[in-house]
Amino acid sequence: MAHEDEYHDSLVTMLETIWGKGYMAPGGPGNVAKLLNGIDTHGKRILDIGCGIGGPAFEMARTHGAEVIGIDLEAPLIERAKQAAAELDLADRCTFQTVEAGPLAFPDEAFDIVISSGAFTQIADKTGILGESYRVLRPGGYLSCYDWLKPDGDYSDDMRYWFKLEGLTYALDTLESYGRHLVNAGFVDVTTEDASEWYRQEVQREYELMRGKLYPRMVELIGKDDADYYVENWRAMVIVTAKGEMLQGYCRGRRPQR
Repeated sequence: MAHEDEYHDSLVTMLETIWGKGYMAPGGPGNVAKLLNGIDTHGKRILDIGCGIGGPAFEMARTHGAEVIGIDLEAPLIERAKQAAAELDLADRCTFQTVEAGPLAFPDEAFDIVISSGAFTQIADKTGILGESYRVLRPGGYLSCYDWLKPDGDYSDDMRYWFKLEGLTYALDTLESYGRHLVNAGFVDVTTEDASEWYRQEVQREYELMRGKLYPRMVELIGKDDADYYVENWRAMVIVTAKGEMLQGYCRGRRPQR
């Protein structure tokens, strides 16, 4: 089945307005720093799964000294990332490819580090993508990811309403399940960290900005109807994060040395 693009221009503009130029997940450069904390990145080859429009890849190249290959399902996002790489004079260190869902089109042991920020959230086959991440890592290499998560149990009406507003494909899992998936894929030194309290505070701050001093800029960029739509989207997200129904977490594992 052909992939249907979900990140239209209005949504991308909105995400950049909230999360920073080039970013389609919370945290900006600080999130990249957290994902790479304690990992030697200078001169290393990084695969960024779900790279979006390239912000994290550019940060990994400029600040962390890495060479980055970014992949995404959505061709318009990749085209924007390529254009930005050229404008930033980073095309020799950050390259981008449109891919199809399924096995990664890279040989075994091709990367030192695999990164994903908010992309595994939308992949139902966690076993498959984590297994593929392990395969393309060199021995001793790290997988580090940030994702949106859920607790055990069924979705509430508030969650279903937020999903409807988001209009995106979600396949949320628990933090505990992520840890098990990494171990089952063969990773060692597996760690998981619940970052939900951080984002509960962050999303409230974002919501107040969106309905306050940021609102005129949003109207200017995307029009009043879309601006109002995203304010309501964030209001709904404040509710599900406050209730502990939409969670955040970091996971990391290392492929063993031979």
